[in-house]
Amino acid sequence: MTSPRKGGKRPAFPPTAEPPRAASTAPLHGVANPRKPISRGASARQRVLQAALQVLDEDGLTGFTMEAVARRAGASKATLYRRWPTVGALLVDAMDATFQPFPVPDTGRVDTDVAELLTAFLTLLEHTPFPRLFAAFIDAAERDPTAAALHADLTRRRREPLLIVLARGQERGQLPADLDREVVTDLLAGPFFYRRFVAHQPIPPKLINEVIAHVLGLARRPRSGSRRTTPERYVAPSPAACDNGGS
Repeated sequence: MTSPRKGGKRPAFPPTAEPPRAASTAPLHGVANPRKPISRGASARQRVLQAALQVLDEDGLTGFTMEAVARRAGASKATLYRRWPTVGALLVDAMDATFQPFPVPDTGRVDTDVAELLTAFLTLLEHTPFPRLFAAFIDAAERDPTAAALHADLTRRRREPLLIVLARGQERGQLPADLDREVVTDLLAGPFFYRRFVAHQPIPPKLINEVIAHVLGLARRPRSGSRRTTPERYVAPSPAACDNGGS
């Protein structure tokens, strides 16, 4: 999961959990003075990255060019190319610098820790430009193999806070030792991605608690009495079997 540097505003599960604080959600629409030449150093880099997100937010991927970002930042294309060899590298750097992984909570209860992370994620989806920017980033990854590899790496690092929280839950005995943390992470984050990016439906406040109750509840449920067994995998019939009526 990607995130602002500080976290959420929505009450989490349980009610006493204090969500992580969110990163600055200042609008991305401030325009740099095109007459002022860009300086060197960290502040100059941040200025270009901010300009890059402004261009992406307003013009989408089709309008995201070195020329457009340079114009917005008040810099020359040569200045940008010295730092970022491709427009894809600039896009990844801008997203990575602005939406950092969440801090890992450690309240002593896995349910509360998960709630804090999901609350911060929901704040990111509802109160920042992240959804529009992330959609453009996914589009770039589909078109550019280099961007795809970078996107996969960023996604892996943003999943780590939730994976760490689940691992700690296993260490405390709050979750089964054989729990597949990767699958559970998908199940916990998936409903929010689906509603926001696919179904375009509002995300109700109670969804965080419901997702945690269902996913972690199922994860804790013993299989076949006291023994936990691996479910049989479905094997699709071969085309020949289908042609013969499955006989």
